[in-house]
Amino acid sequence: MQVSEIQALMATQRVWGLLLEATRQRLAPQWQARDFQRGDIVLAQSEMPERLGWLLSGQVALTDPEAGWSLPLQPGELFGAGAQAVDATEAVHATAQANSQVLFLDRAALLHAALAHPALFMLLPALPRNAQSPALTAPAPSGNVMTAPISQLVQRPPVQIDRADSIASAARRMADERVSSILLTQDDQLFGVVTDRDLRSRVLAAGLDPARPVADIATLAPLTLQKNQSIFEAMVLMARQNIHHLPVLDGNRVLGMVTATDLNQHQSTSAVFLTGEIYRQPDLAGLVACSTRVKDLQSSLARADTSAYSTGIIMTSVTDAFTVRLIQLAEAELGPPPVPYAWVAAGSQARMEQTARTDQDNCLVLADDYRPEQHGAYFEQFARRVCDGLNACGYVHCPGDIMAMTERWRQPRAQWDAYFTQWTKRPDAMALMLTSVFFDARAVHGDAGLLHSLRRDMLARTKGNGLFLTHMVGNALKQRPALGLFGQITVSRGGEHPGTVDMKHSAIVPIVDLARIYALAGGLDAVNTHDRLDVAAEGGEVSPQAARDLADALEFISALRIAHQTRQIAAGEAPDNFLRLDELSSFERGTLKDAFGVVHQLQSVLGQRYYGGAGVRARRCWNTFERKGRRGFAKIAEVF
Repeated sequence: MQVSEIQALMATQRVWGLLLEATRQRLAPQWQARDFQRGDIVLAQSEMPERLGWLLSGQVALTDPEAGWSLPLQPGELFGAGAQAVDATEAVHATAQANSQVLFLDRAALLHAALAHPALFMLLPALPRNAQSPALTAPAPSGNVMTAPISQLVQRPPVQIDRADSIASAARRMADERVSSILLTQDDQLFGVVTDRDLRSRVLAAGLDPARPVADIATLAPLTLQKNQSIFEAMVLMARQNIHHLPVLDGNRVLGMVTATDLNQHQSTSAVFLTGEIYRQPDLAGLVACSTRVKDLQSSLARADTSAYSTGIIMTSVTDAFTVRLIQLAEAELGPPPVPYAWVAAGSQARMEQTARTDQDNCLVLADDYRPEQHGAYFEQFARRVCDGLNACGYVHCPGDIMAMTERWRQPRAQWDAYFTQWTKRPDAMALMLTSVFFDARAVHGDAGLLHSLRRDMLARTKGNGLFLTHMVGNALKQRPALGLFGQITVSRGGEHPGTVDMKHSAIVPIVDLARIYALAGGLDAVNTHDRLDVAAEGGEVSPQAARDLADALEFISALRIAHQTRQIAAGEAPDNFLRLDELSSFERGTLKDAFGVVHQLQSVLGQRYYGGAGVRARRCWNTFERKGRRGFAKIAEVF
């Protein structure tokens, strides 16, 4: 939609028509037009206080599933920021009831317009009358805000009540203090927390007597953070645990409460609200609607200057939420599992290093009392529902079939132990690739102990296993950084993406491989690549300086990949890993070349360590692998 069209529409609308022509002219370019299909989420609950929607055509409904009401809107009506007084922690959201077209205006632009035209404060009653220009009130940037201590977000002393007080008194205190939660204490120690959602679902909906002690409805021993922990840690904890209120402590003393709304100024907090919405979806269709916002999340993280390391953890937390909710829906449909299991993520999800462009790698570790004839049909249906659901949500099926829906990767713990024993004793091409995939494993749901004991036994076999590690090193050295003979960055000359650098296989994978080998050699349990480098340096598998160099190289390369994908998303293109050098500045190209040089040098050091003293037998084994294993390696190279 053209700006001139929006300006003409504003002149005919009952609110915008009252503005001065010059104000409409300034405001028109800031509107964003979007089309929605029936069933799409138009404004998520996290966006309701942050964006104003203007329905041009179709029908949109405001819905609160917890309170059980839905209000249909007609073309011309406004909803969201300023139009309704909605807290971001409430369940209210807007959904398309028919194919609809909507214009959106960010809250900051709306406040600027209201300050220039004060009548908007009356016409949009949910706008704060004491608002100041965001340009005047926003703090000056000081690096990555995600690393700042969480204490910076504590706005007021804690609102507390004794655990023995009544529910009614807690509700009155929350209303008087205008807060959405209250802390329960006993002898100055934190006992629990009660939120407005607890009052709705555990008191009103359940018909509970408000004279009962407030401790009866509290979340006891709530998750907390210490005041010096980072905003990033708070965000990840809220996203992964699906909570919206987090007490902040100074030692044992309660310093205050931080809510998801307090984090609203940091765009990355949309992950907190997105995961909350994911867990509320009643079916796959709702999850698919939520999945359309994953790319926007990565873009918002990039705009907030979030580190690549933090972005990976945030994006993977969202993937975990989709996975867990699909598991919950599958169990609700099929009934409880007949034997314990662990749903295990592999690859980049296990390492918590995902971006908006990813497929799925997963498996099931079942308890050893699993019997195929009795339990096989259940877990086959269960795994297929989850894997197909992930595919529908954009986490496409693994091209190498490394998924729990494949029977080979849906086995009891004893069979998994046999797999790893075979792979470490006879490390042919396929075994080395599978070791690489499944050594990067993390339990997402179920009995995590099944995986932990399996990994412990596997690490005992790989630690100091020179012959196996020599094969792993040879496998890893097949993925070299994109450097030519004279130390210049090389680009692909053919294929589907000529003239580009594959930022995954030719840049990130070599670093991931190095860190994995350090972990295997040292018997180290860390999974995330940065964490592996840290513990490998502490354990002497690599020098501290080399570990820091690799970590810095990984951060820089990953940030370039995320920036490349963010540009593609903004252009309406599907994100990929293929970067053209003309997207980079001269400085970025020089730094990328230096990063590749660091990786190449440490690959050479690792090769010399294992090949230099491995002896004739190891060399012969590797030569055999080169001759016989190349075809199998190429076939499954896409998996990782």
